[in-house]
Amino acid sequence: MNTRTLTFFLPLCLSALSTAKESAVSPNKPNIVYVLCDDLGYGDVKCLGGERSKIPPPNIDRLAAGGMIFTEAHSSSSVCSPTRYGIMTGRYNWRSHLQKGVLNGYSEPLIAKDRLTVPAFLKQQGYETACIGKWHLGMSITQKDPNAAVEDGPTTRGFDSYFGISASLDMPPFAFIENNHFTEAPTGQKQWQRKGAAAPGFDAADVLPTLTRKAVEFIAQRAKAPKPFFLYLPLTSPHTPILPTKEWQGKSGLNIYGDFVMQTDWSLAQVMDALDKAGLANNTLVIFTSDNGCSPAAKVDELESKGHFPSELRRGYKADIWDGGHRIPFIARWPGKVKDGSRTDQLICLTDLMATSAEIAGAKLPDNAGEDSVSILPALLGTASGPLREAVVHHSIRGNFAIRQGPWKLDLCQDSGGWSKGAPVDTPGQLYDMSKDVGERANESAQHPEIASRLTALLEKYVKDGRSTPGPPSNNDVMVDVLKKEGADGKTGRKKQK
Repeated sequence: MNTRTLTFFLPLCLSALSTAKESAVSPNKPNIVYVLCDDLGYGDVKCLGGERSKIPPPNIDRLAAGGMIFTEAHSSSSVCSPTRYGIMTGRYNWRSHLQKGVLNGYSEPLIAKDRLTVPAFLKQQGYETACIGKWHLGMSITQKDPNAAVEDGPTTRGFDSYFGISASLDMPPFAFIENNHFTEAPTGQKQWQRKGAAAPGFDAADVLPTLTRKAVEFIAQRAKAPKPFFLYLPLTSPHTPILPTKEWQGKSGLNIYGDFVMQTDWSLAQVMDALDKAGLANNTLVIFTSDNGCSPAAKVDELESKGHFPSELRRGYKADIWDGGHRIPFIARWPGKVKDGSRTDQLICLTDLMATSAEIAGAKLPDNAGEDSVSILPALLGTASGPLREAVVHHSIRGNFAIRQGPWKLDLCQDSGGWSKGAPVDTPGQLYDMSKDVGERANESAQHPEIASRLTALLEKYVKDGRSTPGPPSNNDVMVDVLKKEGADGKTGRKKQK
């Protein structure tokens, strides 16, 4: 049966029909492994960046050789917490109270208790669910009592088990958390960029190897288990602090960031090898991706001077509304289902995990879940007959919007919307034809005001409807700034919808 059929009528008479049938999926529900890197750029992967990529990650390339590359995959935000919200809920982050910036290590949970998440939904379909890695979606941590339990973490949002850290590797508390407690109480003080509470035995350089080992152990434990599993593995690399272990230092021949990418590639290899050893590879969908583009902290000027371009041909980096901020690596392998060495230019978003998981499991999402999630299963199986998505909405660290539909992208701000510098345009927004200008340099908003107006109206509709997929209207959690006009005094004149 069709589990979530999505039909959109686009300009120029384009239409898309998502029609994967339950019979196309393995009779035994596949395991799902979702590896999320932290700040890995599209061009940081050799098989994606081509001649503009000088980092040789052999295992990411090996995954791509046995699977499918998505050349137009995007995170819903150009920074981490909001993107992770979208991955877990299938809903754009700007529908929540997180309208700009990111959370910290002591933030309260961003995902509402009554909001269905990907792991909670998959549990309903008989999956064992585990999260190993960086959460960064808020949890209740009592700073005054380092020995207190950690409440409202991943195990209260759908995961059967959790091991990892509360936020980014440069955010305290610097301590591992297992389920609802610290493995070692953060009774001391340490500093990695930021200074704060730390477990005496915690070392940031040990985190990636530890998370990798925990993931390998989990896979081994599932070898003979009767249930399928969902493993969400949000890595801490190559985000700051950029700390490759000794054996990886100097491996890339570029700089320490390139070395950390090489170690991240090694981590993926351990997961792939563990699946092979457990005899699970043939019935496991592995997705390898990133939460946003490469950070300027990678010393991108230095990298580019050596011929390595982390954003490939795109403009901008992490935090920006330009494509370098949110166009990301996305590689999927599913032996016997996804064609080896294949590519697709389907426009997709990381919010699409929820609808894809539902279709794979042969189940239907409730109307009040996954409001911005579209199944990419037809693309994976090679059965898509047209565009799967009507459009994708992007969000920058400052809360600026962009919307992409077909070849056209409208950036609703006059500059990067993030950290990258550059003279602002003299029009209210920026309109680019991405079919010929992926670098977002030739602003066509003055030449095509009708396209800018149409895309703005579509975004406003998505906000008003509380969803961008077919279904009954839903509510946003807060008033949403559709157009944010910033003056020299920093004040904003805003058009709000809820």
